[in-house]
Amino acid sequence: MKRLILISISIVLLLGCKEDKRYLAVSKIKSTCALATTETIIDKVVIGYKDKRTFFRLFALGEATYLAETEATIKTGVRLEDIMPEDVTIEGDRIELRLPAIEVLNFDYPFESVRVNEVASRNALFNSVTVEDEETFLRMAESDIRKHLEYTGIVKQTQENVRSMLMGILTQLGFEEIYISFKSDELIQQIVIPQELLPEEDD
Repeated sequence: MKRLILISISIVLLLGCKEDKRYLAVSKIKSTCALATTETIIDKVVIGYKDKRTFFRLFALGEATYLAETEATIKTGVRLEDIMPEDVTIEGDRIELRLPAIEVLNFDYPFESVRVNEVASRNALFNSVTVEDEETFLRMAESDIRKHLEYTGIVKQTQENVRSMLMGILTQLGFEEIYISFKSDELIQQIVIPQELLPEEDD
C-alpha cells in the first residue's frame, strides 16, 4: 500500500512539474508578442492613365498620364497571445509549438510619401489628373500590393524571424530539443479588398 501511495504521489508531482514548465513557457512566449514581428518596406511605381471623351464619347480630348514613386511599410507577425494550451507539447527537455499563421498587423501606405514624377506625368488639353484621380490610382496600387504580398516571401521571412526569436527564449528556459511549426503558411489580412479596386488579371 505504501508503495502504491508513493508511486501515485510521484506521478502527481511529475504532472505538476510538467504543467508548471508549460505555464512558464507559454507565459514567457506571450509576454514577447510585441517582438515577434517583421517590418518590410515595399517600393511601388504607380502609373495611371486618364482618357476623357466628349460628345457622346465620340471624340477624345487626349490622354493624361500620372506616374509616382510610393512606399508601403508592412508589419507582419504572429499573435502569440492566441496560443492555446493544446498548442504546446512538453516532454522533458523537448518542446513542440504550433503557432498561428502569419498575419498583417499593420499596413502603412502614407499619401505624404508619394513622390510624383513631374517629367513623366502630363496633362492633356481639357483633360487633367485631379486629386480624386490620384487617390483612385493610389487605392488601386495599395490593393495590388496587398494582393501580391504572399508572393514576396514575406511569410517565409517572418516565420524564420519568429522561429529564431522563440528558439533563443526557449533555449534560455532549458529546452534542448525545440520544434516550431505554423498551423498555416497562408498570410492573414484582416482588410477585405473591394473587387472593383483589384487590378485586372494578365491574360
